[in-house]
Amino acid sequence: MVNVRVLIKSVSAENFWETAKLIPNVQIATNLNVIGINKSENMLDVPFVFTINYNPAVAQISFKGTGHVTGKEEELNQILKDHKEKKAPPPVILQSISNLVFLESIMICRTLNIPPPIPLPKIPSGKHEKRAEPSYRA
Repeated sequence: MVNVRVLIKSVSAENFWETAKLIPNVQIATNLNVIGINKSENMLDVPFVFTINYNPAVAQISFKGTGHVTGKEEELNQILKDHKEKKAPPPVILQSISNLVFLESIMICRTLNIPPPIPLPKIPSGKHEKRAEPSYRA
């Protein structure tokens, strides 16, 4: 089993929206780009860029960092081989990077007063809608 340690090296965030205007409903697009996979001593370095874009242009957030992947030698060699064959990195690497970046982005969004890139849970209202009577009963 591989272990992934994610380090963020650079954060860029900007709120483009005027503070006096209400923020409209937005579409949020996230993009994770793995720049490459490099082997060093007993681990793999996985540099990445993660961007969060809002439509309309409310804000933009960008993270740059590296994932350090450790594990058994044969697992690391397989990941490196797959990368050279243009295959996607294992889900555990992508998920580890995404999890950390999303958590960090929530704090940044709070600071910039913009919607977070993760949908917030919907709390049902206290009203229960009464179902319509069926038009046919057997």
